[in-house]
Amino acid sequence: MEEQGLPERVTRLEERVAGLERTRPHDAESPRRDDDTFWALDTLKDRVDDPGAVLFTGSVTLPGGEHYEWQQGHPVDDLLADDWSQSAERLAALAHPVRLLLLREILHGARTTAELASLERLGTTGQLYHHLRQLVAAGWLRTTARGRYSVPGERVVPILTMLAASRR
Repeated sequence: MEEQGLPERVTRLEERVAGLERTRPHDAESPRRDDDTFWALDTLKDRVDDPGAVLFTGSVTLPGGEHYEWQQGHPVDDLLADDWSQSAERLAALAHPVRLLLLREILHGARTTAELASLERLGTTGQLYHHLRQLVAAGWLRTTARGRYSVPGERVVPILTMLAASRR
């Protein structure tokens, strides 16, 4: 076997230590489970120190064939220290049944104002434009061309995450 130099030996040791750290046992209050029920949570705990973090992630293929992969994580200390009132406008934009229907229809492939206006559940054209403006202003929709709308890729998984979180 060929003699390795110091840099190569240090690199191999670092890789081995990193592997050991990824598989370190949890403390007595949070024992590692043998099944994969909480595989994402176990991985998050392995990577983050107390008091923890919140992570959401997703791999989504929409009915139109667009594919999005997204991951976002935040340390708990940062989330608890934030001024939550700054999120009120963005969240309020979602707190209307017609706006949620609009987002759903756009994620299902209806992209133009004409396509959306043909759906009776979305109200009059004036109401439709009002709701579209609210969603665009809050960043949940983007205007891609005159009269064409899309959900920004970085918003697809967060929207679906909030909907999943609101289920009973």
